Amino acid sequence: MYLGIDLGTSALKALLLADDGHIVAQHSAPLEVSRRQPQWSEQAPADWWRALGVALGELARAHPRAMRDVRAIGLSGQMHGAVLLDAAGEVLRPAILWNDGRSEPQCAELTRRVPRLAQIAGNLAMPGFTAPKLLWVREHEPQLFARVARVLLPKDWLRLKLSGESFTDCSDASGTLWLDVARRDWSDELLAACDMTRAQMPALVEGSAPAGRLKADVAERFGLPPGIVIAGGGGDNAASAVGMGATAPGDGFVSLGTSGVIFLCSDRFLPAPESAVHAFCHALPGRWHQMSVMLSAASALTWATRLTGRRDEGALLAEVEALPASRHAGAPLFLPYLAGERTPHNDANAQGVLFGLGHDHGAADVGLAVVEGVAFGLLDGWRTLDEGTRALAGSLDVVGGGARSAYWARMLATLLDRPLLRREGGEAGGALGAARLAWLADGASLDVACVKGPVVERFEPEPARRDALLARHERFRALYPAVRGQFGLAAAG
Repeated sequence: MYLGIDLGTSALKALLLADDGHIVAQHSAPLEVSRRQPQWSEQAPADWWRALGVALGELARAHPRAMRDVRAIGLSGQMHGAVLLDAAGEVLRPAILWNDGRSEPQCAELTRRVPRLAQIAGNLAMPGFTAPKLLWVREHEPQLFARVARVLLPKDWLRLKLSGESFTDCSDASGTLWLDVARRDWSDELLAACDMTRAQMPALVEGSAPAGRLKADVAERFGLPPGIVIAGGGGDNAASAVGMGATAPGDGFVSLGTSGVIFLCSDRFLPAPESAVHAFCHALPGRWHQMSVMLSAASALTWATRLTGRRDEGALLAEVEALPASRHAGAPLFLPYLAGERTPHNDANAQGVLFGLGHDHGAADVGLAVVEGVAFGLLDGWRTLDEGTRALAGSLDVVGGGARSAYWARMLATLLDRPLLRREGGEAGGALGAARLAWLADGASLDVACVKGPVVERFEPEPARRDALLARHERFRALYPAVRGQFGLAAAG
């Protein structure tokens, strides 16, 4: 057995994977986010430990024999979060999370201090990353900053509690802005720009390598064998890719979750900061990945469902599907930037826009605009990724709540001009990937531990719809530059 632990923002999930590749059991425990001030997003690490206790406790109660058979543990988690520890290893303040927006001024300062930041780190400075958060703490909480002896990412704080050791993997470290992503090593230049040193960083390993062993007291509490290996693990998207078997150049997936992601695996470091593409290490040695990220995807459909007063997203989608094709060309357009946008605009001030409304438009027209707008935004992101790597991708997996809509998935397949595949086990995400990384750390080969799951549903492109969709996309692309100068004016006034 292999145990995968995925520390998300809204829940922690634990999963047991057998060495024949099937999922034996999984259990999750909810988490809440604290928003003490506008733009702030924090969690208490102690809450993560409590959630882990709930999830592992349930597995131990329901599957005691399987827990006794666990050979290794893998970790996955939300990226970018800053857990600050003092010299005694005590947490100094609540962890500042990936979706915390307070450090935008510090992003500009970091870019000024290191003009070649994007070439080293593979990414632009954005408030989500870890380094600007530490500059914010340095400026606003200087006495606390002076006590920082170690900075850990969220999953790696759980590792510290499980093993007493401080490690991180290269994929998660890529999201700090302190890593030289091409060299897969900490950058002294980027650390110095934040008045920090390597001594404050955890040791670096690959995601499939051993990185600590389970303490005896924790093992006894949950019925696990003491001393078993804990794998390096991975950041959430890299671990999810491992869970889906996206390990070779050209392998990738589309996530239609709360946010939208297109992930492509490569064997080279391919930074493209001018388009706000994320270029990170993969959780496997000798692999990197590019990722386009839009901040509102399925969450935009949830917003439209509330706006139109429909019972749920499925009810609104049913109306969209029933809309006659003759009405599509005259439907409104929607910019899905309800929470700002990353790829390709890198515009924290971007806002959602419904354009072209008329008296004859109803809920179905608005729903169509939203579904199209998200698909158009993902197409924009797709086109920013490396052309050679895109050419290798014959198909892409699709995951996330939005992937349950065949209509939406077929629209996206048509725009990307590739089949989208929904696979068995895809929704297990980072927890499955973490368990597979544990399996690799226990000595398994990649072709045994990281097999792609069976295809449950295949969404083919619809060539007859492509030209009409691309014509709508051209109008969509013209809208953002036309209204960009208006964003943020209300807040400024």
